[in-house]
Amino acid sequence: MVEKHIITAASSRRSARLFNLLAVASTLLAVTLFGLGQLVPDKKLAFLPMAMSLPPIMIWLAASIFVYASIAHHPNERVRHYNKWAGYRYYAIVGALTILANDLAQLPTGWMGVWVLMILALVPWALYDVWRAGREPWQDMEILKEVH
Repeated sequence: MVEKHIITAASSRRSARLFNLLAVASTLLAVTLFGLGQLVPDKKLAFLPMAMSLPPIMIWLAASIFVYASIAHHPNERVRHYNKWAGYRYYAIVGALTILANDLAQLPTGWMGVWVLMILALVPWALYDVWRAGREPWQDMEILKEVH
């Protein structure tokens, strides 16, 4: 038996924005926690800013795989397009900083420079894609689903 399902325009728009919004949120949370950790004056806790800031990035990196995979086969090609490029962008930035972060942290800007670089490389572009997805002419889609 075949059933008709409707994928609403709002659902498609939300799916197109989801990866970018969560990537920006996790990055900004991590930077905020890093900044709070910097406020602790005790030199015995020098590791605290990094210890506070990395969990949001690591958790989102793991969760993003599931978000990416859940949207990767969306029936709407535009949703898949936004998801694909959000994933490419996020994984490239996180991967590059995983390799280069220790060397970049030796510069005068230190770890704050690494976080600023991540923000500058990720946030504006991701928010631009969120804005673009909001301006797309999304339409409801009717799909046929086989039920057993």
